Amino acid sequence: MGRERPGAPTLEEVAAHAGVGRGTVSRVVNNAAGVKESTRRAVQRAIEELGYVPNLAARSLAGRRADAVALVLAEPDWRQFAEPFFSEIVNSLGDALADTGMQLLLTLVRSDAERQRFLEYARGGRVDGALLVSVHAGDPLPDMLAAARLPTVLLGRRSGDERISYVDADNVGGARDAVSHLLNRGSTGIATITGPLDMHVARCRLRGYQEALAAAGLPTDPSWVAESDFTQESGRRAMAELIGRHPEIDGVLAASDTTAVGALEALRAAGRRVPDDVAVIGFDDFPLAERTEPRLTTVRQPLEEIGRAMVRLLLEEMKEPAVAWRHVILRTDLVVRESA
Repeated sequence: MGRERPGAPTLEEVAAHAGVGRGTVSRVVNNAAGVKESTRRAVQRAIEELGYVPNLAARSLAGRRADAVALVLAEPDWRQFAEPFFSEIVNSLGDALADTGMQLLLTLVRSDAERQRFLEYARGGRVDGALLVSVHAGDPLPDMLAAARLPTVLLGRRSGDERISYVDADNVGGARDAVSHLLNRGSTGIATITGPLDMHVARCRLRGYQEALAAAGLPTDPSWVAESDFTQESGRRAMAELIGRHPEIDGVLAASDTTAVGALEALRAAGRRVPDDVAVIGFDDFPLAERTEPRLTTVRQPLEEIGRAMVRLLLEEMKEPAVAWRHVILRTDLVVRESA
């Protein structure tokens, strides 16, 4: 479903505010010669007062493309870049862009200063669009880019009321299917290791876990929930905490395959057999799920399809800006292996 875009000052409004013609504003924006310094200052003052940014889509239609797309990793925690998710999504997006002739420029945005620098970089017309990954709740960057009229597509979303185009997986349904599988195989003490709960994806997977328990008539006790940051080490710690709280635990849904690997290590250290004593399910279906001992049952995210869909939406937006945001949610599949 789509939502209307926010308004933004136009070139004509800047011209009227500065008391000059539209062409003069255009020459100032493009740093062209032939503009008196006093006039240039008046236009720049009007731009600042109105908050005007160049319409990059219009510039592209005029043939002045950068032929480059920014892949923005909006993750403040450096450790996350070592996780398989980032290499998998970079490969997916790179493959989807391979036949377009456009460059994929990797950009890290981890602070307010870096966010502002990237905004100015984008305003300068150096990229034709942006693909944003790992955006946390409250991050203003997507809205800043939308105000700058830079075509932008998110992987995932900040909330259930996202106002920027995005592509996501059915995280609620995937988690619900995983817990239903644990219930059907006889597990009764089922815990979950979430991702960071300031991310919508983690809250959705938690919701799927809760919905599956509720549908089975089981309580959703917070003591059966432990938070991680999607890393292996955090999965190990969270699993150890859950074993300490509930020695009777016999099933666990981890919010990522990497987290599940840490959970397997903690269970092994505690003398618990998988799946005989505790069944374990991950989320993602990265190649490492085939290399664990035992091999990991997991919820498959269709990362290749997600990459293609993100690039398709971005290219459509670059070609002809839509009147509404576009939201795509792709199905997930449970891949059953030995761990559950």
